[in-house]
Amino acid sequence: MECRVGHSGDVIEAACDCLVAGVDTPTLRILAGSSAAEGSESDELRRWLGDALAELSLIFFPVGSRAGADEAVRIMARRLLDRTITARALTSWAYGFITRDGAPLAAGLIDLEDAYEIVEAVVHDGQPYPGDAAARVDADVVAEARRLLGGTAEHH
Repeated sequence: MECRVGHSGDVIEAACDCLVAGVDTPTLRILAGSSAAEGSESDELRRWLGDALAELSLIFFPVGSRAGADEAVRIMARRLLDRTITARALTSWAYGFITRDGAPLAAGLIDLEDAYEIVEAVVHDGQPYPGDAAARVDADVVAEARRLLGGTAEHH
């Protein structure tokens, strides 16, 4: 969970939610009973997470994998299109947690974070950028999110 899409407490809560909903596997029971205490969660959760996901026919992405980073970028892009995060939150996340080397897929989002920084901090030819400059970057971020999802996302 290197990209921080979720945290250890989220994994334990999700396992509990599955059990409450009637989705019951041996490894989900182990995860639901795991401790979210600082320092111990990584080893214990990693030990069982791959098995739990396999039992649920879900994909496990190893820590630090490019496939995992790419999927994290797509999940966050979906969150933007679902309006659960802002365009700026998406680019800030990409800049802070994903690198071009780790996920070249995120390069456009990282560039757009740079565009926000320019709009907010730089004066162009002695004049501030127009008031709608940030809105134009927002629109570019939405377009990039759609591109990342293959242009198939039909969100408003």
